[in-house]
Amino acid sequence: MDKYRFTYNDIHRTVRSLAERIGQSGYQADVIVAIGSGGYIPARILRTFIDKPILTVGVAYYDANNKPSKMPRKVQWIEEAERILQGQRILLVDEVDDSRATLEYCVRELLSHRPSSIAVAVLHNKLKHKKGSMPAEVALYLAGRDLEDKWICYPWDAEDIDDHDRQAGGEGI
Repeated sequence: MDKYRFTYNDIHRTVRSLAERIGQSGYQADVIVAIGSGGYIPARILRTFIDKPILTVGVAYYDANNKPSKMPRKVQWIEEAERILQGQRILLVDEVDDSRATLEYCVRELLSHRPSSIAVAVLHNKLKHKKGSMPAEVALYLAGRDLEDKWICYPWDAEDIDDHDRQAGGEGI
């Protein structure tokens, strides 16, 4: 199976580019919301460039065998979300836009808390048919890179980071 492998340096560069593009767009987030677990590290790196607090949500779309579920489901949510998010400009962050089901689910859940606006930033967008759709209320959608539909190996999933980085150097982008 063809795979992409990205190093932490690759991820950092992609996030820096996303931050620059967010700044150029004029979107001013009040809060970053990271989708766990893939969005945690990109959101933290993004915070270096966009100095805003990070809140996290946990949403599961895949089962224990990496098979997609029928619908995403909440695993963890923002305590007192209504009070914290109402009237805020949210930047939702995840690592990959694969089926778009998780992103659509999270955006719709966040919109129910009446933010003033919501934008979405992902490291990678897979160029494929999406099961979900981006709600019209999304003010901005940015992907660090568009990629063919191949499995992505992120460094935070590696058991042996040195081996991962060697493989990324040989076949990374």
